[in-house]
Amino acid sequence: MDSLNLKTYFFYLATSIIIIAGIKVASEIVVILFLSIFMASIFSTLLKVLKKRAVPKMLAYFGVISIFVLFTILIGYIINISLKDFALNLPFYDEKFKIFIVDAINLFEKYGFVIDKATILESLNFSSLFGFTTNIIGSIGTFLSKFLLIVIGIAFILAETKSFETKLKVIFKYNVNKLKHFNLFSQNIQKYFLVKSTTSFLTGFIIAVTLYFFGIDYPILWGVLAMLFNFVPVVGSIIAAIPAVLISLLNADINTTIWLIIFYVTINISISNIIEPKLMGKELGLSPLVIFFSLIFWGWILGIVGMFLAVPITMTLKIAFNSNSATYWIAILMSDLSSKRDKEIKG
Repeated sequence: MDSLNLKTYFFYLATSIIIIAGIKVASEIVVILFLSIFMASIFSTLLKVLKKRAVPKMLAYFGVISIFVLFTILIGYIINISLKDFALNLPFYDEKFKIFIVDAINLFEKYGFVIDKATILESLNFSSLFGFTTNIIGSIGTFLSKFLLIVIGIAFILAETKSFETKLKVIFKYNVNKLKHFNLFSQNIQKYFLVKSTTSFLTGFIIAVTLYFFGIDYPILWGVLAMLFNFVPVVGSIIAAIPAVLISLLNADINTTIWLIIFYVTINISISNIIEPKLMGKELGLSPLVIFFSLIFWGWILGIVGMFLAVPITMTLKIAFNSNSATYWIAILMSDLSSKRDKEIKG
């Protein structure tokens, strides 16, 4: 019996490796599919609200699609215009950055430190420091270039929502528990994206206003960056803060930069650690360690978009593991036992 179980686990492991390899090879198609499904789950909630308010079905349908298209075009336009202007000013920032480094070296030398100034200046390149930012935004730009396919995918998924619910009831009519698990997954995904979209927009808006108040260049660009990276747990807010802080160091005094860092930390702690948990009610039920490694794993498989989708994809897997007695132990390992739902496991 033990030998049979071992063979079964090896079979599942081999199957998982093959599936993961297949997903990585077909990552461009998989990303479009995942984005279409998850975004459709958000807009399906809005569609239901509009229908409840007696808005005609076709009008509500096209209204929801139009909102997504207009919002995506607006974000793409802001990023494109701001990045072009920022790229033109990179030589200017590069010169100011070198002056800042020279001043910092001179300060250290006053305290007796011996520093090879020439070597440091030769190795420094301000453009390379912003390489990760432009590459990340470039990846987002690639996603925006494929948004027509995503729009079509969302349109078809929303059109099939009602009939899909009927199909599920037929499929699971003899297994009510599986239908409950699927509904639970759907509700969690919708709740996660609705709350995350709201808090991300709030984060981006507050940061853009804050940067404008401090007189930092390109406040809208860094606000949009903060909004997008709020979807990436743990490291997202840190990555989004780096460009604005560096620009602040070059264009403003150190006191302004310190205040800006304090505001960034306060905004992100207030929204991510106070507002979001209250709105979500800790119902995600994922361990922080699992969230962190899921960022690395899905980022490796699907690229930068995989980091944005890491939490909902991992949630999907956890609910799938939870629905099968043979894989229930994996769901427990992935759980955050402080959440409401997972407290039942303790009991």
